[in-house]
Amino acid sequence: MYGITRKFVSKVAVLWLLTCLVLVPSLALAGEKAPTAGEIKRGAVASAKQTAQDIQAKLSQEAIEAVADTHKALTLLDQGKVDEAVKVLQDAIGKLEVVLSANPDLAYVPINVSTVAFDLVAEPDTIKKTLKEVKKLLDEGRVQDARRLLNTLQSEIDIIVEKLPLATYPDSIKLAVKYIANGKIEEAKAILSAALSSIVQDVIVIPLPIVRADILIQAASKIAKTEKEKAIELLNRAEKQLKVAKLLGYGKEYGAEYEDLLKRIEALKKEIKGKNESKKMFEDLLEKIKAFRKHFEPNEKK
Repeated sequence: MYGITRKFVSKVAVLWLLTCLVLVPSLALAGEKAPTAGEIKRGAVASAKQTAQDIQAKLSQEAIEAVADTHKALTLLDQGKVDEAVKVLQDAIGKLEVVLSANPDLAYVPINVSTVAFDLVAEPDTIKKTLKEVKKLLDEGRVQDARRLLNTLQSEIDIIVEKLPLATYPDSIKLAVKYIANGKIEEAKAILSAALSSIVQDVIVIPLPIVRADILIQAASKIAKTEKEKAIELLNRAEKQLKVAKLLGYGKEYGAEYEDLLKRIEALKKEIKGKNESKKMFEDLLEKIKAFRKHFEPNEKK
């Protein structure tokens, strides 16, 4: 699964909203300097951006061109240019056969990826109060007011992946060509439109509080020996981010893992205040949160 995944069967255009953000390839933790809030935010966004870029690298150019050909063929049919439309569709079929031969067992092939960010800066107590207000509104039957308030409780980057269904799309194009050959132009157009509507969207949700917690723990591990108080402050902030993520419902099914991470952070803070033999504890915690983050990463099997 994709962590938290929402699927749609209609194609929706989504703007690349992250292009206006200042991104860095990684969070700089130079020397023993604690990161600023701005560095943490940029690091969190850059982490999700890298996931999108990894998916971008796997897009199928042949499938992208086949979809473009489908749109072009529809336009040509509207213009009465039947022979040209058939040629374009035959080209599309050839491109899809290349994709199928390279990926015989693949159900979907990615053709587009985009990202959109929703950020929330709030204390856990504020989120709890908002959730109570949402429940109150629902109890009063004020569903739309509750929906608008609930929509503010997002702190995530959504990676939207458009995928072409290889099991049905090529056959639809072939069927459209047959209809055109039989003079059934309107039927062919309907088939092509249906094929375009069959493109699937997966939304991979990257929870920003969990990414921030990871970054804060990494930062604390760098300065725990030399700046105890700052390291403890960073761990407090990481703890708060995990609590925020849990309250917002990111990975509700992973409650036991949340509790384990929080307990490990508490133990680390006590160790830093005491003998401060924390290196192995930090390593274990970072491994745990790395594994936890994998719940929200794309599954390669899809």
